[in-house]
Amino acid sequence: MTETIINDFSERSYTLGIVYEEEGGRGLTHPFFSLILNEFKIEAEAHGYDIMFMSLNKNVGGDNYCEHCRKKQMDGVCVVCADFNSPRIRELAESGIPCVTIDHMYKKIPAVMSDNETGMQKLVEYAVNNGHKKIAFVSGQNNSIVTKTRITQFCNVMKYFKLPIPEGYIREGKYDDVRMTRRIVAELLRMPERPTCILLPDDICYLGAREAAQDLELRVPADISFMGYDGIPLLQSISPKLTTIRQSTDLIGKTAAQRLISLIENPKSANRIPSVYPIELISGGTVENIQENS
Repeated sequence: MTETIINDFSERSYTLGIVYEEEGGRGLTHPFFSLILNEFKIEAEAHGYDIMFMSLNKNVGGDNYCEHCRKKQMDGVCVVCADFNSPRIRELAESGIPCVTIDHMYKKIPAVMSDNETGMQKLVEYAVNNGHKKIAFVSGQNNSIVTKTRITQFCNVMKYFKLPIPEGYIREGKYDDVRMTRRIVAELLRMPERPTCILLPDDICYLGAREAAQDLELRVPADISFMGYDGIPLLQSISPKLTTIRQSTDLIGKTAAQRLISLIENPKSANRIPSVYPIELISGGTVENIQENS
């Protein structure tokens, strides 16, 4: 029997590695990434693959991800949550080991992501249609294509509606950082010309934004409106329900597994064009219609 060799692996292990460097401390309990990872796992196992989470912290000798992959004879890797600009992630992406990324694009590597341009457009349009003209945006850390896309689109849509963006209305925060969001939102709410609506990095950050409003005895949405991003079910159980963008976590996770397996099993014919999935606006109760109240 002829032995199959794929990208320097001596034999097939039918194992997929996952790089997951979530910084918020929630690990696999993260309410957004856990949904993606679960769908990835289900789809991979349906094709006969096992899943192995990759960690460099436990490796004696300080192996990089490429060495780790080869030692464990992994067939491919999905990078779900990481600093995509870090040298060790870039090295992995350029190594020739089959890879797929979520929410980031490298050349010649399949990527799976949401339509962030349409997502930001829908949020700003929803705020404007409810009479808001003073709209601020607290972004995630500005080191990813997702954040850059959202900031650019926010500016584009505000310009389309001929709405000014005062200095200080776009603030860089961190994804999933409740404490930082609370501080930044408090600063926005203390501005002489404070915004009437604030877009947040993600749904989890709404917890910090709501606390900042409560600290200043402001009511949501009567005194200040908030909008999130992700569509996490947990935040839909809070009253009032959060107005947000729901991402297709089921399709993102499932497709990431399919794209990676295709790259492993059919490297010459595998599609490397990014998969971009539509989003859905969830109209909750955290945006006041100030047209009706004016």
